[in-house]
Amino acid sequence: MAEQLAHVDTAPEQDTGHPARGRLALFATVSIALFMASVDQTIVATALPAIQHDLHAQVNWSAWTITVYALGQVLVMPLAGKFGDQYGRKQIFLGAVALFTAASLCCGLADNIYLLIVLRFIQALGGGALMPSATGIIAERFGAGRDRALGLFSSIFPIGGIVGPVLGGVFVTYWSWRGIFLVNIPVGLVLLAFGAVVIPQIPHRRDPQLDISGVLLLGATLLSAMLGVGYLGGTDSNPLSAFFLLPECIAVLAAIAFIRHIARAPSPFVSLRFLTGRDFGVMNLLNFLYGSAVLGFAPLVPLYAETRFHLAALPAGTLLTARAVGMIAVAAASVWLLRRTGYRWPIAVGFVLCGVGLVATASTPHALSAYAWLALGTGVCGVGMGIATPAANNATLQLAPEHAAAVAGLRGMFRQAGAITAVSITAAIVARSADPGIAQAHTFLVFAAIIIGSLPLVLLVPDHRGRW
Repeated sequence: MAEQLAHVDTAPEQDTGHPARGRLALFATVSIALFMASVDQTIVATALPAIQHDLHAQVNWSAWTITVYALGQVLVMPLAGKFGDQYGRKQIFLGAVALFTAASLCCGLADNIYLLIVLRFIQALGGGALMPSATGIIAERFGAGRDRALGLFSSIFPIGGIVGPVLGGVFVTYWSWRGIFLVNIPVGLVLLAFGAVVIPQIPHRRDPQLDISGVLLLGATLLSAMLGVGYLGGTDSNPLSAFFLLPECIAVLAAIAFIRHIARAPSPFVSLRFLTGRDFGVMNLLNFLYGSAVLGFAPLVPLYAETRFHLAALPAGTLLTARAVGMIAVAAASVWLLRRTGYRWPIAVGFVLCGVGLVATASTPHALSAYAWLALGTGVCGVGMGIATPAANNATLQLAPEHAAAVAGLRGMFRQAGAITAVSITAAIVARSADPGIAQAHTFLVFAAIIIGSLPLVLLVPDHRGRW
């Protein structure tokens, strides 16, 4: 990877005073931050039983330590992207690292489950802000080579997905669940020191006034919608309950008010063109469907393996390793071929492979053990993700590269919102099913139909083959 980065093209006006070694140090710094945040998405799942026992918490409340982290990320991603463009990406990046580190320390010292949930939400605000700000920094400093540099980000999150559960198991077995949070402290302090030195001050465009109304309306829309969807994941949830209908009604009203506001405001928090129109509209819908079918699939795999095929917890958890390995195996090659292939072909091929992997996972094993068959299915899905993700990321970014942080934030928001929606609805279905394993298999087939049904939209993806 170092050799690849050293030869990434940089726009002529950005070469002066910023040699390949500096670009490598910059990329390494933001990559470590993203890796830290990605590990924290999966490391807590391994420690849930220990957290529940030590804090004397009910299972539904301990599970909220994972759900609330996703909610915080959905909420903060578009905000962090816009703030990075407006107040400076270096400042937002370092602030996000500081907030994530401080919240990790507090999480490690929490003495009750309710405080831990609140602190996990704060931690998610820091972790969720890292991707938009890191994307903006890399896009600005790598110039014409940003597509390849940003494409390499696709390998970071699957590595974090591999390391997180293993690291969590080590801490829980040999120390305490508190170690999964306290380990972030030294890493965060080192990142703050290096980030202050290697990340340059990047010129930013400060709007004459901050659109407070837009921020509040967008926040109300996302938080209400995700709280309602999150409620569906409970075992006693009911889609006709006020606990679901009221938040969703508030979300719809807030969304209408938000659209009306940004259409009229002289300096809106999020430009209306980032949400609607053929180009952004298509990419936002694709990102939501991709998050629903593919990202929402991952957290359900271990439970599916345990309930349908009666695998033990450890091998069931390692099935996600096959998915991550598949992503890593092809992501770098996919990145370097983007300029030849354009965006549409990699997205289409990746979506088809994801669909094949989902169907295989939902099927009965053939000539293989249950573990080998599931590993094959999740591995094929991972290969599809490794091919499609870099192209989808750059297809969105190329629509407004001068607003890279804001675009990355919105992209992440739509994907995470889709993932939370899929997981919550699936959890509600499984909780009411007489055969949870078969019910999950059916939902995987629905996910496959969603991702394959998205292929006509790929024809509308703005393609910039050879234009960087």
